[in-house]
Amino acid sequence: MKTVEQVLGHKGGAVYGVRPDDTVFRALEMMAEKGVGALLVLEDDELVGILSERDYARKGILMDRSSHETKVSELMTARVLCVGLETSVDQCMALMTEKRIRHLPVLEGGHVVGVISIGDVVRTVISEQEFIISELERYINS
Repeated sequence: MKTVEQVLGHKGGAVYGVRPDDTVFRALEMMAEKGVGALLVLEDDELVGILSERDYARKGILMDRSSHETKVSELMTARVLCVGLETSVDQCMALMTEKRIRHLPVLEGGHVVGVISIGDVVRTVISEQEFIISELERYINS
């Protein structure tokens, strides 16, 4: 099973973030611009939270809060689950499923080095299963 380090090696380690005092509107603009569903909330390069589209829908829209006036810190999830480079994709999938989350920041030495999404995990699992099937078919046919 592949590790987070291998997945990041393939997809890259781009990290998109906002500050806690940025407006939610600015965060939503960045999500749209970057094509992502969540942003890390960073203060002086330290991870202090994560803001997802789900956070905005549940804590912003449903509570009738203006994205132009609301600060990221008011809607973000402050308790962020993280993984390390050595974490397996299977472990990530189990954690994401159990905790019902779609994004996992990746830390190395206390610093953010990337983010793994549920899409990254699913693509990796499918790719590995296709490889196994191919090898089994080759073995059976030889």
